[in-house]
Amino acid sequence: MKIAIVGPAHPYKGGGARHTTELAHHLVAAGHDVIIESWRAQYPSRLYPGQQTVDVPEGTPYPRTRRRLAWYRPDGWLAEGRRLRPADLVVFVLLTPLQVPPYLAIMSRLRGAKTAVICHNVLPHERRPGDVALTRALLRHADTVVTHSAAQAAQARELAPEATVRTVAMPPHLPTARPQTQATERAGLSAPAPAPPPGLAKTPARTRLPGPADPATRTRLLFFGIVRPYKGLDVLLRALAQAPAHVTLTVAGEFWGDSTKMDNLITELGLAGRVTLRPGYVPADQIPALFGAADALVMPYREATASQNALLAFAHGVPVITTTAGALAEPVRDGVDGLTCAPDDEKDLLRVLEEISDPEAVRRLRAGIPAVDPDRGWAGYLRVLLAG
Repeated sequence: MKIAIVGPAHPYKGGGARHTTELAHHLVAAGHDVIIESWRAQYPSRLYPGQQTVDVPEGTPYPRTRRRLAWYRPDGWLAEGRRLRPADLVVFVLLTPLQVPPYLAIMSRLRGAKTAVICHNVLPHERRPGDVALTRALLRHADTVVTHSAAQAAQARELAPEATVRTVAMPPHLPTARPQTQATERAGLSAPAPAPPPGLAKTPARTRLPGPADPATRTRLLFFGIVRPYKGLDVLLRALAQAPAHVTLTVAGEFWGDSTKMDNLITELGLAGRVTLRPGYVPADQIPALFGAADALVMPYREATASQNALLAFAHGVPVITTTAGALAEPVRDGVDGLTCAPDDEKDLLRVLEEISDPEAVRRLRAGIPAVDPDRGWAGYLRVLLAG
């Protein structure tokens, strides 16, 4: 089957770009003829207050990736639709409603190709005017809508009752190098050699005063990824302020806007000696050292669809503390390889922080962490995506 995937890929960063790339690799491995139609400019920089692209790939790039789409060139959207007419299936990767106008323009020029929309988020966590109308229009025009949780499927059906909506768990697409596919080998391309973990000292960090407990006795928590209001870092800080003093926290990731508000909250709560901020995007080659310095990953999200971060933690032997928002807790076995709590519930989060503060609890949870198979779930994912 000739398949075109329209969505972000390297040099764009993050889970959406990795998922697009891994999807292409797995489709080729299953015998399909695949191209990725990516972006040279996905949306105005003022709408994303962070680093959009990276120089070093977060995995093996897909060789047949073209970057011809730009948010400011509607003529290019229409031309892309005409170029994709030989495809049997065109897959649109939806990460934000800002992508909808180009996607609808491309759809309008297709002839005979089936269309599928993969919804990483049906609607954004923080919405703008027009988001609902744009998303509804896209879902109504697609032949198939793929979501990653039952809650997201229900939201898609509410927006487009006539749409064919299918649900399948998101398979792993972790930011690590993967074996070359046959397509990569045929193209004569080699995956870049992975760089050795550089150590945390090479990444700029804003560290508060030394903590009150000896480093050897601390329970070291990690909050990883872009900091946005729906991710509940403020809830975690308020719970941490009441937790045992030897529980410390590192926050590693970009801040969605200014970090002043979080700085002020840390000071207000008296956490200056227990919190380390590492603002800025964390490159893939620095992730092993970052997780190697943690006793548990904490995902205190108020709401969520799905996340790869639990699997990323497990791949590095780190237990997970997570809320039960959305599908966030699905990979976690409460009391076995992690601990779960209610979303936006400071007292319940404090309960699990007190439990993880016991070194024996950390050892027990580490022992329960399963091996992470990077190919797990992809066969079923492709079946759902390609179902007639």
